[in-house]
Amino acid sequence: MKILIIEDELELATSIANYLNCEKYICEMAHNYADALDKIELYQYECIILDLNLPDGCGFDIIKSLKMNRSESGIIIISARNALNDKIEGLDLGADDYLSKPFSLSELNARLRSVIRRRHFKGQVEYAYNEIKVQPDVRKVFVNDILLELTRKEYDLLIFLITNQRRVLSKETIIEHLWGDYMGIEADSYNALYTHMGNLRKKLQDAGSKDYIETVYAVGYKLNLDK
Repeated sequence: MKILIIEDELELATSIANYLNCEKYICEMAHNYADALDKIELYQYECIILDLNLPDGCGFDIIKSLKMNRSESGIIIISARNALNDKIEGLDLGADDYLSKPFSLSELNARLRSVIRRRHFKGQVEYAYNEIKVQPDVRKVFVNDILLELTRKEYDLLIFLITNQRRVLSKETIIEHLWGDYMGIEADSYNALYTHMGNLRKKLQDAGSKDYIETVYAVGYKLNLDK
């Protein structure tokens, strides 16, 4: 799952990214208002970790921009501004949570899991889609109660398809979600996607799942759980 960290303190942003990378998130960073706006306009994120105090703008305006564009990203505000009015304003604008600095990275991770669970899994720690069962907090997937041995990329690919079910996702969108800034859209990217998609489909079907992943010719893929 892809996370955007908007934080002008480089050391803190790097610390958060390193911790969340170990928790199997893909993290991107923006250290100012302008870069943050560029990223949220170009890419889709599961959650945005947002500092209110940026050198060239205000975090509240980023929330307004996200909501104006109907973004489905979760938003967690992190700020040294512990004023009650700031917290109320941020939540009223549409943020999902507010965490005052300093904070523990383990608490941030717990809040992050909670936001993702509420937004994509209706707040449940276990969610069932026909014969497929997902436990997002522990990153486990079962088919007919058989635990699948999925790689990190296969898991992220399946969750991205599930949380966008019935939508046609272009290959470029999927590649950007799985690799973020770390892989350009080139031949090797498509080959990697085809490999992960093929392996995921095989593992699901070998465990007894229907083939819910539809290939949309010349465009990408769609998950149709209504089959």
